[in-house]
Amino acid sequence: MQRSGHGTDLAVGDLTRAIEDFNRYYIRLPVVQKLPFTTLSVLDTLVQSGPKRLTELARAEQISQPGLTQLVTRLEHDGLVERRRDPTDGRAVLVHLTERGRQICQARHEDRGRHLLPLIAQLTPEERQSIAEALPALVRLAELGRQADQ
Repeated sequence: MQRSGHGTDLAVGDLTRAIEDFNRYYIRLPVVQKLPFTTLSVLDTLVQSGPKRLTELARAEQISQPGLTQLVTRLEHDGLVERRRDPTDGRAVLVHLTERGRQICQARHEDRGRHLLPLIAQLTPEERQSIAEALPALVRLAELGRQADQ
């Protein structure tokens, strides 16, 4: 069991395994509209953080800038994103999510919820309560991770 070095009894190795195991299941849920992972990741990043410069988006997605530029061009062609001038720097461009892109993200979120509901119903009330109590900490952990990546 891997423990944190900050005086906590949180087993980081156990947490990592649990998140990885859940993610393996979660990202493979059947979906209404099949899109490549990188497409969904870019759309989700834009939902979470708002418009971004190509350089920021490439860094966030951990892909090369030429690869991201090609992807954004495809997404723009499909009507999922659009490029607009950065109002604070006329030389720069921001990638914005379109309403269609937002709808795809929302539909995927709702679809995943429909798949999780029957599984959650099989948990004990105590297990559901434990997950509910852990949500604020997991949200904060994700926020800290995003901040560290900036």
